[in-house]
Amino acid sequence: MRVFVFLCLMCWARSENKRPCLKFSQLSIKDSFKDLFNPQIEIFLIMYTRNNLNCPEPLLERNNSLNVNFNTSRKTVWLIHGYRPLGSIPAWLQGFLRSLLKHEDINIVVVDWNRGATTLIYDRAVKNTWKVAVYLSECIRKLLMHGASLANFHFIGMSLGAHISGFVGKIFQGQLGRITGLDPAGPKFSGKPPNGRLLHYTDAKFVDVIHSDIDGLGINEPLGHIDFYPNGGKKQPGCPKSIFAGIKFIKCNHQRAVYLFMAALETKCNIISFPCHSYKDYKTGSCTDCDNFKKSCPRLGYQAELWNDVLIERMRTSLRTTVFLDTAAKSPFCMYYFVLSIIVLDGAMKDGYVTFNLKNQLGKTEEPRLYKKNKVFGNLQEVKILAEFLNDVVNISHIGLTYHRRSNQQCSTCEYSIQSLMLKSLTYPERPPLCKHEIVLKENEEICLHVHTCSAEEL
Repeated sequence: MRVFVFLCLMCWARSENKRPCLKFSQLSIKDSFKDLFNPQIEIFLIMYTRNNLNCPEPLLERNNSLNVNFNTSRKTVWLIHGYRPLGSIPAWLQGFLRSLLKHEDINIVVVDWNRGATTLIYDRAVKNTWKVAVYLSECIRKLLMHGASLANFHFIGMSLGAHISGFVGKIFQGQLGRITGLDPAGPKFSGKPPNGRLLHYTDAKFVDVIHSDIDGLGINEPLGHIDFYPNGGKKQPGCPKSIFAGIKFIKCNHQRAVYLFMAALETKCNIISFPCHSYKDYKTGSCTDCDNFKKSCPRLGYQAELWNDVLIERMRTSLRTTVFLDTAAKSPFCMYYFVLSIIVLDGAMKDGYVTFNLKNQLGKTEEPRLYKKNKVFGNLQEVKILAEFLNDVVNISHIGLTYHRRSNQQCSTCEYSIQSLMLKSLTYPERPPLCKHEIVLKENEEICLHVHTCSAEEL
């Protein structure tokens, strides 16, 4: 009997000591209407680590002591949501933080300013962003007193959350380690001076931005050391094209930046991008050269910081880096890029262009999406053709190559000589390139070329 009573007392003591798990503020459209007459703002800092993934806790205790699960020597990611007129919990939040913690052992702080973002008056939410930033700066100063480092802070802000991140960076004079802006909000920010009104590359040591709704809720202007424009920054594939799709029509393009960042964490596919002056130039195949970026094209998402030294150096010489890419319609969104380099011998080919497909060792053929608008040959001796594939092509054994003349005059007996070609995977630059020499083509006639791994002399 005594043992039973003792065990009951132990269970009671443990239940008394165990604090409840924190929850993100669950509000509704009713709260938006209440805000019309009684505006309020509340901010909660909800901390996750691998030790308390399923039971988030407060970052700071009531006596301003630091949560025991917070490791000051590790990176800290701050997740900040945007405008939420319906008051609901961000649908992407749980998946995002779990992907981050699976990828790396870090501290995560979810900045819950839902009561302040849940309003029918967008201008009011915009004004609240500065209040949130000031509150965060006060909390950060307490963390610094406990031994944390600004250089270890990575702010990831969605929409208005991106500008909140920028405000925090301004308060700390650009000493934050990194800011990632996920489709920073455009309304009330577009065209504003960067020094005090919106996210800017000077707000952190490294700033990367993904633009996915530049003609809607997002912002068009480049803001960071590198700015990614998937699908040109608008009309994301897989998003509804009709207003009859309801709220998804409004927010799908805007939120795609979030899901692209998540996908880059979750997939083994490198979501690469191409430095280019415009999406139009990218679509015509004019931008295939990533040699100035560690000989590998910059990658969207968490890995973007691998290029930070190159990007920061470019910014010092006033070279702003805008990069473009295409994506698939659904997660993991990855397209697989190859570049085919051709060295021609025959000047007669200047009036034509080539198309190609890839065949693997099992005989399966993959057709690419080619940027045919580019005038391929002209007077150039070497031509680079950029192509994207919906599926990855591995164990390539053959290239199907076809030459097409642009003029109406056809010559079925004419032959055209190519000195050599080289095929490289841009998505996986570690894969060895493939080569072929001395090729003869006829008009509109596909030739199946057996390719081999390029030797050192061929590279």
